[in-house]
Amino acid sequence: MICQSCGACCAAYRVDFHPAELEGGAFAWEGGIPAALTVPVTAQLVRMQGTDTGSPRCIALAGEIGVAVHCTRYAQRPSPCREFNPLAELGIADGACARARQRHGLAPLPQTE
Repeated sequence: MICQSCGACCAAYRVDFHPAELEGGAFAWEGGIPAALTVPVTAQLVRMQGTDTGSPRCIALAGEIGVAVHCTRYAQRPSPCREFNPLAELGIADGACARARQRHGLAPLPQTE
């Protein structure tokens, strides 16, 4: 699976989501994200730690970008991660995926039309 070796999107963008997706929240996926892995943005918004820096890298990303990575919270990942380029796992990119890969010196995946 290409997304298990790339990880560029996890080190290129902010990951903001509603606190209801946190651990124990009403909209949490398989238990949700622990609040300790996030920073509050507003009363209605939290952000994954590490994604709000000049060189973003999600705290849940393990491994070397472009070589072998995995999300340590994959089953519990928040909605922005679930919704980001759903075709990437099939090796098909969108514009945001291509920009993230370029930022890390990786060739783009084929684009959808």
